[in-house]
Amino acid sequence: MGDIIKKMEQALHREKPPRMTALRGLQMEEQGDPFKILIGTILSARTRDENTTKVVNKLFARFKTADDLASADIDEIKKIIHSIGFYNVKAVRIKQVAQEIVEKFAGQVPSDIDKLLELPGVGRKTANCVLVYAFNKPAIPVDVHVHRISNRLGLVNTKTPEQTELELSKMIDRRLWTKVNDTFVMYGQNICLPIKPNCAVCGLKKSCRYYSSLNPQS
Repeated sequence: MGDIIKKMEQALHREKPPRMTALRGLQMEEQGDPFKILIGTILSARTRDENTTKVVNKLFARFKTADDLASADIDEIKKIIHSIGFYNVKAVRIKQVAQEIVEKFAGQVPSDIDKLLELPGVGRKTANCVLVYAFNKPAIPVDVHVHRISNRLGLVNTKTPEQTELELSKMIDRRLWTKVNDTFVMYGQNICLPIKPNCAVCGLKKSCRYYSSLNPQS
């Protein structure tokens, strides 16, 4: 996997310096603040990175802490995040999460995956993102990019992100787990696109199951 990640990084930088993912940017801007990364991850679902970044910045300019968001007016939250997909549902969800963190965890986001999964609407991808981007703990968050690219390359043959996470965790050295999501997401946004992937610039063609299926004579 180390070689795969290296070839992905090389291809990205050959094309153009890739834009940071929303979560990597949030990690750097907020010095890895676990609460802001948790809320940012929830807001990022089915939303373009650039829009997520703008909305998260506006939200945390108004509400600084879990206590602030827990006691916020729901209509004000909706107004701030209205440009994000499913903003009505997400507004309710992030307020509920803030309340749970205040009431159950004394305002501190837990660094244990089982406790993170107790929070309203927090699934494995979100919990793993918090572990990686907030606590620098080894975990493999599997979003649509990680799931798609892992299957295209032939690393796994899975139907769900949960199955992909399980299979990747068996084959990848734990030292590399924190690099998987960020690298695969950038690759999926810039090169291994959902439709019409840019195979011409990919350094993984020779070992890619998807490419081989399209070019059986190559």
